[in-house]
Amino acid sequence: MSRLRKIVTLAAMVPLALGLAATPAPAAPATFTHPGVLVSRPQLDFVKAQVKAGAQPWKAAYDQALASSYASLSRTPKPRAVVECGSYSNPNYGCTDEREDAIAAYTDALIWYISGDARYAQKAIALMDAWSATITSHTNSNAPLQTGWAGSSWPRAAEIIKYTYSSWPNSGRFATMLRNVYLSKVINGSNSNGNWELSMMEAAVGISVFLEDKTSYDKAVARYRNRVAAYVYLSSDGALPKTVPGSGLDTRDEIVGYWQGQSTFVDGLSQETCRDFTHTGYGIAAIADVAETMRIQGEDVYGTDVGERLRQALGFHSKYQLGTAPPSWLCGGSLKLGLGPVTEVGFNAMHTRLGIAMTNTQTLTERQRPAGTNNLFVAWQTLTHAGNTA
Repeated sequence: MSRLRKIVTLAAMVPLALGLAATPAPAAPATFTHPGVLVSRPQLDFVKAQVKAGAQPWKAAYDQALASSYASLSRTPKPRAVVECGSYSNPNYGCTDEREDAIAAYTDALIWYISGDARYAQKAIALMDAWSATITSHTNSNAPLQTGWAGSSWPRAAEIIKYTYSSWPNSGRFATMLRNVYLSKVINGSNSNGNWELSMMEAAVGISVFLEDKTSYDKAVARYRNRVAAYVYLSSDGALPKTVPGSGLDTRDEIVGYWQGQSTFVDGLSQETCRDFTHTGYGIAAIADVAETMRIQGEDVYGTDVGERLRQALGFHSKYQLGTAPPSWLCGGSLKLGLGPVTEVGFNAMHTRLGIAMTNTQTLTERQRPAGTNNLFVAWQTLTHAGNTA
């Protein structure tokens, strides 16, 4: 068995000894809120009012989305029965098409709600219907991650359309697709790299909301909590980062290896910081997105350990993304930047709602506005979450 396989698959015997605190039992809401995946109706109404008034940055963000290829009314869906994605999407048989059609459906759903133009609702439906009539599975090594990425975008679109548009005859078939093709692939996690499981849990939580599946929601939130605690370090964790139950990280050397060779731990450091900021950004985005969906569903975790890890991660990585030279103890003094358009949701929650000063995160967030899409699962966060207290 390879060392990497040992790290990610062996049953852990000592996570509690390494400081893993018991997490509160997740609780699905008695009644799910709809639309309620990443954006709620009050949030959408806030955005609609700002765009109608021509207020910034929302008008520029809306115009950006509207002008993108994702919003094209001539877009032709490209569904495949089997989407095959290898490492770094090689091979790429439907991987890009699936992710981008899912983002397009979400883009169209947002534009429909903001503009009232039914053509965009109908285009979102056409995209979702094409895939729900076709896809049966994901295969190859990146299948769990691909399922997580596309599975994060689909329920955002579906929630808006199902609960704000007049008619979607095939919504039941779409729900069946989400359960059988996506939820079944992501709900049990992958015992793999942090950003993988965080994206997978974002998909699982969003899909569970759409399906009103309390059991899956609880299971996904429990795994999310454990993965967040093991993805971002806080000094209160002790000498070593926390580990995920089942990770097989038994020794300090194994943990340091899993953290890309980083042996000095400080508040906000991520498990993937020394890999690169791009993958770290995927993890941070998923942490914030799930927290936002949980808030809409009645459990606000921004004031808890989850929120503190998110705040520290945003501040730590924003500082270096803005150009601060890394010290020699951090990733050998060399960082691979490229955090991406991933800060708006967390910044809005922690700064706008809770009033926490986040100087570096604020500077980076405002500099990147309007934030677009990473073409994977992050899209139009300035439009949906800038200054949005609803």
